[in-house]
Amino acid sequence: MITLAQLLPGMRLPPYAASQIVRGLGEDSRKIERDFVFFALSGVKANGLAFAHAAMAAGACAIVCEHAPDGADTSRYIEVADTRLALARAAAIFYPRQPGTIVAVTGTSGKTSVASFVRQIWSLQGRKAAALGTTGLITDEGADEGALTTPDPITLHRIIDRLAGEGFSHLSMEASSHGLDQRRLDGVRLAAAGFTNLSRDHLDYHPDMESYLAAKMRLFDSLLDRGQTAVIDADGEYASRVIDACRTRGLNVFTIGAKGEDLRLVEAEAAIASTRLVVEHDGKRRELTLLLAGAFMASNALVAAGLCIATGEDVDAVLSALASLQGAPGRLEKVGERHGAPIFVDYAHKPDALEKVLAALRPMTTGRLIVVFGCGGDRDRGKRAIMGAIATRAADVVIVTDDNPRSEEPSAIRAEILKAAPGAIEIGDRAKAITHAIAMLRVGDALVIAGKGHETGQKIGAITLPFSDHDAARNALAEAQ
Repeated sequence: MITLAQLLPGMRLPPYAASQIVRGLGEDSRKIERDFVFFALSGVKANGLAFAHAAMAAGACAIVCEHAPDGADTSRYIEVADTRLALARAAAIFYPRQPGTIVAVTGTSGKTSVASFVRQIWSLQGRKAAALGTTGLITDEGADEGALTTPDPITLHRIIDRLAGEGFSHLSMEASSHGLDQRRLDGVRLAAAGFTNLSRDHLDYHPDMESYLAAKMRLFDSLLDRGQTAVIDADGEYASRVIDACRTRGLNVFTIGAKGEDLRLVEAEAAIASTRLVVEHDGKRRELTLLLAGAFMASNALVAAGLCIATGEDVDAVLSALASLQGAPGRLEKVGERHGAPIFVDYAHKPDALEKVLAALRPMTTGRLIVVFGCGGDRDRGKRAIMGAIATRAADVVIVTDDNPRSEEPSAIRAEILKAAPGAIEIGDRAKAITHAIAMLRVGDALVIAGKGHETGQKIGAITLPFSDHDAARNALAEAQ
């Protein structure tokens, strides 16, 4: 049992707080029960204070907010400087158990792969490890929990507490810019953190790239302690700024990549389903083969290796483990082939990711490189034309289709892409677009279906219809035989 005073230490509290037992936390008034604490968060669409009376009627023992309403019963309202931060810290107190070693990785692309690779490397060292992020909660037993890059603090700390209770000693996590900006990871006791790259994304949420970078940097300037390690891919456009900021903060910096000083990528040679690497650490070179395609996958694997080394694993054992890594679901995942032409599904839904995927497949394609993709609705419109131009430049055949149109008119989204994609084929129905692309395949070609990756639904209007790029591709292959 925990009291209100224990849950909210250091805050000005009413006299009853010392003895008031708290039975739960909530940010949704519909889920509040007796003796819960309601955190009135300000969101894009609503202010939580509008639901404070509903929460009290449901039995809330306190309302935590930044400004109590005029004339409100001040004994029930607790004012804080940052309600989101107070919620995250309270969730960490209410769900106190955590695995002994937790790492988080941020960046525009590669978070899911890095978190997955870290878990796999740890597991190969005999650690009981889990990964949490876009594809859900992953353990050696499979997937659990819902898929959300960074869950809300209550969900997050409840999961972390449960993992610790089940004996998990290690956890790797994705840290999205939204999650960092909204304080969802505060209270997580991190051992190290990683940075992959930064490119245009989420500018529907962040006003500009500087704000986007600042949100990412909270992982290093707020959530890591001095002396802890930041593992950074040194080859990215923003890498030098991240490195300098981390050193100024007093963090140990471990860099990877062709420009890396700690785990240097000396050579990378791509094949259809693998990549041969030569890496150097502490003056010693090692050659290894990843069963993963693409230079960007090599970068992700090295960030993961750096995080494992930073958390105490043996360097030789970690590098040896890289040869056993399996790709995360929907990350340049081969789902079949026709006439010897491979078919890949990838989550690339942003300009840099699409460019990297196409660049990875180009060297191994003797025929035509075909791409099927679209852009999501209610998201950064500016990237649509950029992605159309990238696809047209980097692929031989471009098929523009629907992604998750959400509340927007699908044809309008496609039109914005097509403005910068002369010669592209427009097929709005995603299943038909995939079928058309697979029917086109001939010897030497390669096809990538980009944008949705592991997703199993398509968001159209207010509903989500069952849809999987994997299933659509396999169905099309069966019909094409």
